[in-house]
Amino acid sequence: MEQHSTVTVRQPLILGDKTYHQISEDISRPVEGKANGLFKIVFTISALLALWGVGCFAYTIGTGIGVWGLNKTVGWAWDITNFVWWVGIGHAGTLISAILLLFRQRWRMSINRSAEAMTIFAVICAALFPVMHMGRVWVAYWVLPLPNQFGSLWVNFNSPLLWDVFAISTYFTVSLVFWYTGLIPDFATIRDRQVKPRMKKIYNILSFGWSGSAKQWSRFEEVSLVLAGLSTPLVLSVHTIVSMDFATSVIPGWHTTIFPPYFVAGAIFSGFAMVLTLLIIMRKVLHLEDYITISHIENMNKVIILTGSIVGVAYLTELFVSWYSGVEYEQYAFLNRATGPYWWSYWSMMTCNVITPQLFWFKKIRKSLIATFIISIFVNIGMWFERFVIIVTSLHRDYLPSSWTMFHPSFVDIGIFIGTIGIFFTLFLIFSRTFPVIALSELKTILKTTSENPKPPHH
Repeated sequence: MEQHSTVTVRQPLILGDKTYHQISEDISRPVEGKANGLFKIVFTISALLALWGVGCFAYTIGTGIGVWGLNKTVGWAWDITNFVWWVGIGHAGTLISAILLLFRQRWRMSINRSAEAMTIFAVICAALFPVMHMGRVWVAYWVLPLPNQFGSLWVNFNSPLLWDVFAISTYFTVSLVFWYTGLIPDFATIRDRQVKPRMKKIYNILSFGWSGSAKQWSRFEEVSLVLAGLSTPLVLSVHTIVSMDFATSVIPGWHTTIFPPYFVAGAIFSGFAMVLTLLIIMRKVLHLEDYITISHIENMNKVIILTGSIVGVAYLTELFVSWYSGVEYEQYAFLNRATGPYWWSYWSMMTCNVITPQLFWFKKIRKSLIATFIISIFVNIGMWFERFVIIVTSLHRDYLPSSWTMFHPSFVDIGIFIGTIGIFFTLFLIFSRTFPVIALSELKTILKTTSENPKPPHH
């Protein structure tokens, strides 16, 4: 009798033995077909939240920043917390696309399109907060380096707040170009499937007349690699610069050199959690279970374990350095975080960011959709609390006990934040109905190697 060694076969990335035509059908269906009931319910809720947020924005601009919960001591509060949170969520998209593309990771292909779209919408939500924080939005052009004849002075190029503007606008532009470039072949596929002349024309314009020739494909791959190479350092620079806003100040609890790497790890951590939250919803609503498989979710959970552990080590390092420094103000800042009036936010952050991701060490939890969905939401809540703890607990009790105060968000603060969540989901749902949410053409390139069942050994 012949002896056969058992070969461990990798988990297929596309389930259900699909043909090329079936892939086109499945992924084009949400774009071409009618929206189902579940989609309409989710869209209505997010659109109502977005409208509520727009109302709160308008009220702030009309009345002034005084409608927020800011006070004399806590000048940076809810709005800057939300800004950093949204910028962080925007990190996973480019990371999944660019870095995993450079490392030739095939599992990225089912999730990169949604992640890139998420980046763009998250950065749009983030950009709203600094604009609102100006108070007088109509003179926002004063931050540009205009000649003095305009009545404004040249901006301070030494300020990390200005670096923020450049870093985030560059990040947004490169992400947008990267995302759109990947969409071009898919727009052509949808154009060729359209029966309505008007829609055919629209998708033809969007696809830049893509014909799918070998020359076009080779150019497409070159451009993708160049853009991936450009956006990889941007992933690191954007959040590093956001952290400089804090690290260059003299507030106890802020001026620390660990902030740049720890903010970047935290951003990737919260970004991956948000991608998971979205993908688990999308695979159900759009019936994409064969393309966004359990192995995709497991791979992303492994990234969450890694970045969550880095964030946990950073928290402990901060505590150690504050103790070791011997600076009483620094020690008090951390003691106040853990035991002061905002203790509940500190321990919420610790529980959500350090303890819950460690559950992913268990394979059963890593592969469970319900557990992943719940933990991904916990991570996003925890990362929001992290920003809140860093900002508010460091400011509300500073060097002068006479100016100690508590920060309480007003209904406008809360309304604007909920509104941005509504705007984010509304944009994402519109995207899922107009563009293919999975990179159709890229997925076809891996069909032969990763979906067909291997033949059993002959006896």
